[in-house]
Amino acid sequence: MAGERRYEGKAKVMLATEAGDRLWMRFKDDATALDGQKKATIAGKGALNAKITAVLMGLVAAGGVPTHLRRQVDEVTLEVDALEMMGVEVVLRNVLAGSLARRLGREEGQVLPMPVIEFYLKDDSLHDPMLAEDHVLALGLASREELAEMRRLTGRVNEILKAALLAHGITLVDFKLEFGRRGQTVVLGDEISPDTCRLWDTKTGEKLDKDRFRRDLGGLEQAYQEVASRLERA
Repeated sequence: MAGERRYEGKAKVMLATEAGDRLWMRFKDDATALDGQKKATIAGKGALNAKITAVLMGLVAAGGVPTHLRRQVDEVTLEVDALEMMGVEVVLRNVLAGSLARRLGREEGQVLPMPVIEFYLKDDSLHDPMLAEDHVLALGLASREELAEMRRLTGRVNEILKAALLAHGITLVDFKLEFGRRGQTVVLGDEISPDTCRLWDTKTGEKLDKDRFRRDLGGLEQAYQEVASRLERA
């Protein structure tokens, strides 16, 4: 039934549409961190993430990456293809930051000599544990061919977005992607936004992403608005 809630996450709700093969992805104003232990409501956040996701998904689609995005329905809602999600989070890191810096005991900010791709199980109750590629295969989350395709597409997303954001004075530090199946095709799903990317001002190093909430820096809405405004000048 159209409007029926199919899934609700921390930052989005997936709703059924009249077309059975499509969903409405509605962004919420909720902000969460630490696997949902830290929560707040940030007015306008949902609309900004919907806008930014629409722009960035459009850029990667134009660059040859298949995505689930169809169109923007309203300021907080995107119409997307219904995918069979794989349950794996793919993280690509260009700069040492966040959990990788903590694990290695190093200061944030070191540019990595090559992009580093990591896999995580999408399960908040287990705190999204890191997976080796063999774990992904052994758990049946993806085939060897799908795993290789996720790596390839993640690298292509990085090439496209790194260049596009740099042109607007934003460094793409790292990001998380989720993939699903549309038939036999591996397709990029979920969102691409400051909730799922680390974005730093190229000149000042100012954080323009969810770390402003994670680290109690304040100004999250203003940071997201800055990203959206720069992308509008694309």
